[in-house]
Amino acid sequence: MLINNGGISQRSAIIETTIAVDRKLMEVDYLGTVALSKALLPHFVAHKSGHYVVVSSLMGKFSSPFRSAYCGAKHALHGFFDALRLEHDADNIKVTMICPGFVNTNVARNALTADGSKQEEQDSMTENGLQVDVFTKKMIRAIRKEKFEAYIGKKETLGVYLKRLSPRLLHYMVLRSKVR
Repeated sequence: MLINNGGISQRSAIIETTIAVDRKLMEVDYLGTVALSKALLPHFVAHKSGHYVVVSSLMGKFSSPFRSAYCGAKHALHGFFDALRLEHDADNIKVTMICPGFVNTNVARNALTADGSKQEEQDSMTENGLQVDVFTKKMIRAIRKEKFEAYIGKKETLGVYLKRLSPRLLHYMVLRSKVR
């Protein structure tokens, strides 16, 4: 099993964000995960067994303002690993996409701003998110059940279902939320 859990976030408006920040998010959050996963793939195929666990985000399922590069990288992970799951089903290779909502970690403090510097402050949504131990137990349960995707968080997980039913309603709800 490979658990891919590396990444950085971003907190800045698209119009203010340098392309270097976009590139860095894609390099770390997407290409870093893909490179490591591809390096292990021949081993999994040879043994006809393997399980990729990818910690993505709810932002890989729907977007939010001030996180454009982060959302783009997380959406890309879903596309890549959905394809990998299909291509290697006969090789008994599993993929579990873990999609956390707000978890009380330092992700917001370490998020990149428009110029690539760290934000260095916590936001209230992250601070009031799931505790890490609660998130971890839910993640382990999803891995054991070999779920394709697991949405782990509080009320923000409803955004995944709302996007399917009414993307426009989700749009208006996200606009009214405190996301910066």
